[in-house]
Amino acid sequence: MTEPHAHPPLPPFTAETAAQKVRLAENAWNSRDPHRVSLAYTPDSQWRNRAELLQGRDGIVAFLMRKWSRELDYRLVKELWAYSGDRIAVRFAYEWHDDSGHWYRSYGNENWEFDASGLMRRRIASINDLPITESDRKLHWPLGRRPDDHPELTALGL
Repeated sequence: MTEPHAHPPLPPFTAETAAQKVRLAENAWNSRDPHRVSLAYTPDSQWRNRAELLQGRDGIVAFLMRKWSRELDYRLVKELWAYSGDRIAVRFAYEWHDDSGHWYRSYGNENWEFDASGLMRRRIASINDLPITESDRKLHWPLGRRPDDHPELTALGL
């Protein structure tokens, strides 16, 4: 039975519903709207992002506001890596530049755990940054949601 405030797709995940959950997360992050993104997480969600530990939606909003004030023209692609029950593993790459115009591609992996209503209760992210030139960029689309016809990570050789 679906919870009153369910956020489908719900666990236990199938290959199809896990991929849908990954794309929904990617779309939210590409909005660069910290409040919108935070609503996909439980009120007491626990995060590890690189070496930073945070908890709860207020912490998520504050973190994302800091992040997107530094990581300009941010574009992200997430790809399903594995799933089981209430857990999903993804790999991702995003490109951004700093306020000096230096471009980076950040690569990483995330492990997600969901509650029965489809909200993420735990997010563990490991991320590395690679300086790139603007001509090395591979993620080209107008800011916002990645178009459906834009290649995913595997097709881009990432």
